[in-house]
Amino acid sequence: MPRHRYVDIIETYYRGCNTQDYDLMMSTFTDDVVHFFVDHDPVKGAHQLANYWCKVAPRTKANWSVDHALVQEPEAVIEWSMAWTPPATGLSELLRGAEWYVFEDDLISEIRSYHNNFHLADPKNRELWGFDYLGRGYRKGL
Repeated sequence: MPRHRYVDIIETYYRGCNTQDYDLMMSTFTDDVVHFFVDHDPVKGAHQLANYWCKVAPRTKANWSVDHALVQEPEAVIEWSMAWTPPATGLSELLRGAEWYVFEDDLISEIRSYHNNFHLADPKNRELWGFDYLGRGYRKGL
């Protein structure tokens, strides 16, 4: 069965991240893309996100791959693995997580990245920073 084009777009984005290819990453984003994280503020804007990965990926020797994907347009959800070297240890390891993608006109408009990174263990990292849970109808708090 042929793969969905969204999975190809995500893999193209990952190739850009893995090689710090600014233009390749830019080819996958809407201008106003937002990437939400569980360990720091969101990165907003295509140029900002491509620049972010060009700076961060080399510092951690990060390399991502898509392990599994489900698509229901205009969204896709993937499981990923990232080989990387945490600065705290200097030893290579594998981190696994999941991301939720929203697409507009076959471009990534939003990424919500979920993972449990031992090196960033902190109660405040249990949800996406800057994500409007209440405004989107999600449960928030007890």
